[in-house]
Amino acid sequence: MYTFKGDTTLAAVSELRTKFDEILRQARDHKVVIEKRNKPAAVLLDIDQYTKMEKLLEELGDIALGYIAKSRDKKSKASDYIDIDKVEREILDALEG
Repeated sequence: MYTFKGDTTLAAVSELRTKFDEILRQARDHKVVIEKRNKPAAVLLDIDQYTKMEKLLEELGDIALGYIAKSRDKKSKASDYIDIDKVEREILDALEG
């Protein structure tokens, strides 16, 4: 196992068998890159850090979708939209019929 840049540890797949607890301890403080045949294969992160990253990515995705929707709305005409009441009636008719 080798730590560099102060915030990243490299660990070989083979070390997972013999040093698993130590590698997990390292992952609490910083990311651990798991290597297989000297090539990065996976990253081990603390669950709190992973959860924060997942939440941030979701928020960024929502922001991006908001910008896309706003842009499309500016380019759209009223005739591009479908009346929700009409759609509901068509769905109900299809389910009943």
